[in-house]
Amino acid sequence: MIEIEDAPALVDPLVIAAFEGWNDAAEAASAVIDHLMDVWNARVVGAIDPEDFYDFQVNRPVVGPDANGFRKLTWPSTQIAVASPPDLDRDVILIRGIEPNMRWRQFCAELLAACDELGAELVVTLGALLADAPHTRPIPVTGTATEPELVDRLKLEESTYEGPTGIVGVFQDACVRLDVPAVSYWAAVPHYVAQPPCPKATLALLGQLEELFECSIPLGDLPEDARAWERGVDELAEEDEDVADYVRSLEETRDTAELPEATGEAIAREFERYLKRRGGPDDPGSAGPA
Repeated sequence: MIEIEDAPALVDPLVIAAFEGWNDAAEAASAVIDHLMDVWNARVVGAIDPEDFYDFQVNRPVVGPDANGFRKLTWPSTQIAVASPPDLDRDVILIRGIEPNMRWRQFCAELLAACDELGAELVVTLGALLADAPHTRPIPVTGTATEPELVDRLKLEESTYEGPTGIVGVFQDACVRLDVPAVSYWAAVPHYVAQPPCPKATLALLGQLEELFECSIPLGDLPEDARAWERGVDELAEEDEDVADYVRSLEETRDTAELPEATGEAIAREFERYLKRRGGPDDPGSAGPA
């Protein structure tokens, strides 16, 4: 079992989890946890014992210098951290790790037991998949929930996916079996630029978390990184006429499919998110007419 060390009493904590591997196209989902660990000053309080869950010939330990310059061996693992975001009236448990090679049910059971020990009330899993999505348009994010009440309140869907699944799907199923409310968000990464990183997809997932939690998350350099990523892909596409034609066909398909979304309600939602980030129209620090 995971030993939780020096964890404070948490206030209505919720879990945000992502795993490297099959569920993490372009490492977009795990990059969200990395970002939140940084901007929320999260502190690691526990970790899975890698001996029980990882094949070290597949996920090898890494040797390198530590912060003091000494040689250190780092084993593949999954860590649990806690944070108290300043713009959120509750604490957060962050899970960041690697999809295990074996004993998936035990892996999920240990993580959820640790979350229960910390008082978790909601689990949010993040994933990213490769899709026929143009890099020039907003990254699509789909959301599902395990309980009808969450589906209705958050305007999500119950998952209808059929086929192979990864650790995110198994973790979600474990939540259902233990009656733990769970939500899952997946970003669609353009398949023709599958190599990591994909800051635009990471940014899209963070936007969904902001909407879910009704709070502002510091984004740091991510918006500029996303713009630079898009410019870089533009340049690559311009060098290959076939790729450029393919991107244009994806754009046409996407724009045609999403015409109904260009409604006043959709625009209002986007503007409301903008106002929350800027502090709201009544905030003296928010932008206003000169």
